[in-house]
Amino acid sequence: MQAVLLSVSNLSKSYDARRAVDGVSFQVLSGQTVGLIGPNGAGKSTTVGMLCGLLRPDAGEVLLAGEPVMPGTCDAKRRIGLVPQDLALYEDLPARENLRLFGALYGLAKETLNRRCDEVLALVNLADRAKDKPATFSGGMKRRLNIASALMHDPDLLILDEPTVGVDPQSRNAIFDTLEQLKARGRSLIYTSHYMEEVERLADHIVIIDHGKVLADESPDALRRRLPAQAALRVELEAAASEALLAGLRAEPGVSTVHANGAALDIGLAQATDALPVMAWLERAGCRALHFSTVRTSLEDLFLNLTGRTLRD
Repeated sequence: MQAVLLSVSNLSKSYDARRAVDGVSFQVLSGQTVGLIGPNGAGKSTTVGMLCGLLRPDAGEVLLAGEPVMPGTCDAKRRIGLVPQDLALYEDLPARENLRLFGALYGLAKETLNRRCDEVLALVNLADRAKDKPATFSGGMKRRLNIASALMHDPDLLILDEPTVGVDPQSRNAIFDTLEQLKARGRSLIYTSHYMEEVERLADHIVIIDHGKVLADESPDALRRRLPAQAALRVELEAAASEALLAGLRAEPGVSTVHANGAALDIGLAQATDALPVMAWLERAGCRALHFSTVRTSLEDLFLNLTGRTLRD
């Protein structure tokens, strides 16, 4: 059984009359990757600040391997690596010297410092650019160096706050390759992102927060089971379906929802195996399908189901 590495209990934080975080609790197990997601203004950044000991909570506590994490000098904070959303690099200092500086801040001895520079540069595929300045780097390369900086002291827990913001698909894949290597080595990660497909790819466990409260704290499979539709069938018909046909379709076993958009039907299914019986029913009803496709319900479907579709900014 995996040991509990990070324990977050009833965290709360207010700014004047606004409660930014309201009783947030969850755990991170050793070797686990937790996706922390929520809409803009949900309280994610404030929560991350308290997890790292950068902000003092009004109530609640954060324990890393049983030791409290809090602002100021704190042994537990040395076991955490933070990759902030805003780049934390010295643009005119060569990449390797950036890493040496961050490592020195953690008191790494010279021999360890040089070894860790080599290791993390290789991990993020920047070994050949060690002498170059970040000012000459692309956005994706800077993001990778940002991750390397947070790994210099070999932390037990790596917290990544929107690490792929503003990068191209190739750079995003390179970052994912790095994180998947860290996962394979047993590193514990907390990953926040607005890209649901990133969290689906990486996370073993997902925490969704909104209005400062935890709405979900479960595995991806358990979260999907919350939705009435576990799969979706999209069918493009030769002609728009009548109201009578739509009503009949909604009454079919395995059909959770039916939405019509002209001649296109989006049909929510209780499970993916319901797709064939539904297609057979449409054929018996005299509907000619020009095209159809099936997909599994995504984390984005669940996210919108829990937090709503209203714009937050």
